[in-house]
Amino acid sequence: MHSGNSLVSRREVLATATAAAVSFGACADSLPGPRAAKRPNFLFLLSDQHRSDWLGRNPEIPVPTPNIDSLAGRGVDFTQAIVASPVCGPSRSCLASGMEYENCGVEVNRDPYDPAITTFYKHLRESGYRTMATGKIDLHKGAQGRTLDGKKNMDEWGFSDMQITAGKGGGYFGGTVGPKEPYYAYLSELDPPLDRICADDIQRRAEPREENWWGMTEPCPLDDEHYLDNFTAREGLRLLGRAPDEAPWFLVVNFNGPHPPMDITASMERKYRGPDRVIEDFPQPRDYYGPFPFDQHVLIRQNYSAMVENIDGWLGTFQERLRERGDLDNTVVVYSSDHGEMLGDKSLWGKSLPFQASAGVPLVMAGPGIAQGQASDALVSLMDLAATFIDMAELAVPPEMESRSLRSVLDQGGGQHRDFARSALKVERAHAGRFRMVQDHRYKLVEGFRNRRELFDREADPHERENIADSKPAEVERLGQLFAEA
Repeated sequence: MHSGNSLVSRREVLATATAAAVSFGACADSLPGPRAAKRPNFLFLLSDQHRSDWLGRNPEIPVPTPNIDSLAGRGVDFTQAIVASPVCGPSRSCLASGMEYENCGVEVNRDPYDPAITTFYKHLRESGYRTMATGKIDLHKGAQGRTLDGKKNMDEWGFSDMQITAGKGGGYFGGTVGPKEPYYAYLSELDPPLDRICADDIQRRAEPREENWWGMTEPCPLDDEHYLDNFTAREGLRLLGRAPDEAPWFLVVNFNGPHPPMDITASMERKYRGPDRVIEDFPQPRDYYGPFPFDQHVLIRQNYSAMVENIDGWLGTFQERLRERGDLDNTVVVYSSDHGEMLGDKSLWGKSLPFQASAGVPLVMAGPGIAQGQASDALVSLMDLAATFIDMAELAVPPEMESRSLRSVLDQGGGQHRDFARSALKVERAHAGRFRMVQDHRYKLVEGFRNRRELFDREADPHERENIADSKPAEVERLGQLFAEA
């Protein structure tokens, strides 16, 4: 597989990441200060389907993420972050509203966000922030939310400016064939047009679901310039260029990757399968009994990693742009994802599941007032960012929000946050079902997923392999009572 190519070992990959982190830290010492004393800006990079362990600082995973690792080095890395619901629309709606799953108003992806529920974006805008968004925000899944200018619901959601796109194929098919949102409109205007070529490639990867959505690893027909995540990042940089000098701003950049299909570009492939570089020492999925052979899992993991690494590179670009603007010292930079990805663990793929690979996400924050170089094992829900942003903007967190500000943990770099965290979903699919889950620092209780209660010891059994519900009835009862608590 790698004959004639120079192999990159895990040690070399991690050494490169560490060197990049040190280099960024050295540059940060000489960065210009903020233009004027003011409330902090917020730059929030939110990916789609990035599982919590798929980072360069994990010695088991050889994916280079020097910029995420560098962000952790100058901030707080939350190692126990989960989402309130492990699927796109509900997760992002819980985040926007600062509400638990059962109260956010969005049960499944097809449900639109209720404009009667005020978003944290709107709270920021009404306090004087310029709020901006680009990419796949997923508060309006389905055709009703797509417009060519990407600005539908901008005022209701609380944005001053935005350009919202659909998913990888959702901007073209569905109803009449043709561009329905900014990205596919952009592809349609190229010479030659690439909209139909891209849409056909995505559709070709869609069925049969597991075999192609994850298993088809050949490069997509687009080059780097026209690749969706790169389009999203450029639009984010354009919005950042319009951020005001005289007022604080908030920008969320919503990437599509590393969501399947595994449609990387040819240049991204070359960094994992040669000739530019070869990275192949990935661990196999845990407890996998499906049809994919060893080599196929390596290919899938290479593509998934290539998407993660591409987003990591954009994090570095955005931070450099902040430095050039003189805004870095007064900007809270956040990286996270809306849910994880099973990647074949337990012979399961995708999201919508109560297990850590699906419900757990990276969450790293750095900026003014945030402790540096701290790893926190505090229990955190992604929706806690709503109250955190509001609190750091020196506003009162609305009493109806169930989100809890992380500010005290960020100030100290440690300490506890929640006694327990919950996640839930009400969808029936082949690989997912109705469930609710609650976990504390030691145990996780799942109800409804496989028509029985499942209890896992997160400390002794981090990969959730043994159901100990029958041997721990007191823990089952104790955790079960937490479902009713806010």
